[in-house]
Amino acid sequence: MITTNNIGLSYGKRVIFKEVNIKFTPGNCYGLIGANGAGKSTFLKILSGEIDPDHGDVFITPGQRIAMLSQDQYAFDEHTVINTVIMGHKKLYKIMAERDAIYAKTDFNEEDGIRSGELEVLFGEMNGYEAESEAAVLLKGLGIGEDQLQKKMKELEGTEKVRVLLAQTLFGTPDILLLDEPTNHLDIATISWLENFLSRFQNTVIIVSHDRHFLNQVCTHMADIDYGKIRVYVGNYEFWQQASELHFRQKETESKKNKAKEQELKSFIQRFSSNASKAKQATSRKKLLEKLTIEDMPVSSRKYPYIEFKPERPCGDVILEIEGLSKEVDGVSMFKDFNLIVNKGDKIVFAGPNSLAKTTLFQILSGELEPDSGSFRWGVTITSAYFPKENADYFADQGLDLVGWLRQFASPKADESFVRGFLGRMLFSGEEAMKKTSVLSGGERVRCMLSRMMLSGSNVLILDEPTNHLDLESITSLNNALTTYSEVALFSSHDHQFVSTVANRIIEFFPDRIVDEMMDFDDYLAIRDGDLSVGGDYSNQKAA
Repeated sequence: MITTNNIGLSYGKRVIFKEVNIKFTPGNCYGLIGANGAGKSTFLKILSGEIDPDHGDVFITPGQRIAMLSQDQYAFDEHTVINTVIMGHKKLYKIMAERDAIYAKTDFNEEDGIRSGELEVLFGEMNGYEAESEAAVLLKGLGIGEDQLQKKMKELEGTEKVRVLLAQTLFGTPDILLLDEPTNHLDIATISWLENFLSRFQNTVIIVSHDRHFLNQVCTHMADIDYGKIRVYVGNYEFWQQASELHFRQKETESKKNKAKEQELKSFIQRFSSNASKAKQATSRKKLLEKLTIEDMPVSSRKYPYIEFKPERPCGDVILEIEGLSKEVDGVSMFKDFNLIVNKGDKIVFAGPNSLAKTTLFQILSGELEPDSGSFRWGVTITSAYFPKENADYFADQGLDLVGWLRQFASPKADESFVRGFLGRMLFSGEEAMKKTSVLSGGERVRCMLSRMMLSGSNVLILDEPTNHLDLESITSLNNALTTYSEVALFSSHDHQFVSTVANRIIEFFPDRIVDEMMDFDDYLAIRDGDLSVGGDYSNQKAA
């Protein structure tokens, strides 16, 4: 169990937490939510002991082990993958390393023999003989194969390192598990594996995540950071949404009633305070007014950008035709002989574990890359807007402020007030609109790129992982905008709820073929993962 007592933290005049008292109990999974900058990751670091609060204490049940997902991809570069995972249990790894060092001695003496015997007992008690097989099982579930176990971490790609670090955190069944954005860089199949793992986990879990479906699947409680406090709700993310909205409406109704009562009392006192026959009643109402407590409605740190894509014209009969498209990157085939006809109303999610294949396709369709062979044709009525996964090139001129940056993509007739109004809808109001692009966070850049797309009036949107870096509020706004968008969208995303509520067609890249299905995403997963094995044959598979 882990509890906090009067935790407080401020940065200058800005209060992050004030008198936070929470008890996290075993068998429960807590989703820690709040707007960007609310202090979610900071609170996890306080719980883990990585940073100290200004005041207050964190108490952990004696003897319990805490594990927190590492964000440093380079910390274990000189270690093998398998050892990196086992290092998640520091005490076990220390015993294992000392034991192996003794056995590696050429001058093994009696003292070494006694010590090795002690270590063997400790090693066995900590289930050390099963450590490598447990680590291998975790790695397999997270998409790291047996052929990679003895590789050094520096030999892995960045996304593979993230998976190994996640396995390291899960290893050895820690008593308290702290996970900061554990689904980042995981495909939907691996996220599903992690959901199943955490659903069976019997100890305490505290998670920061922007994946709403993931939070719904694994969380028993939500810890909401807002108004400088942390309020715990029983239930998953969906229940929190309903409960928090109800709580806010109740507070709002109470506030309105009190204000109306205040006005009524003031009005009576003003009318009759000089009337001798009503003086006693006026005095009585003055006392009631003094006792009446009217609290201003607190201002939430949550802000929802206003996202809306308005096509200037509908798509014609011909939207996009792809014939025999092939592309290799560094000698590796991304796709081969890919054929596709996009129809009116299509909202196509491109799925599969190879994110580079999807990015490569989008870059070809947007004109940034040339295919090795094959062709594609846009219809004459089509205007497309592209949201790339990597957007650094769009912010190369770091001397621009946001008004100047967005004016590049607006109509020549658009004046500064129009651009400022547009930025305000995307949460860049007042002085925020004069920020230099050089100081923007990842989430702010994404909101800028979405603004650019909104100004285009396009009738085909191409979006490569648009929910990366966004908080839950911005993801919700984008989700709603694409759900109501009347024309065509081609996109990729690892956000299950985003995909399931937007997509009506699924194209999945497998190593040996491409599957194209016109159906709801959850129905597709049920077919793929239920009746048939992953990568199995499909009765209605289309040639690609």
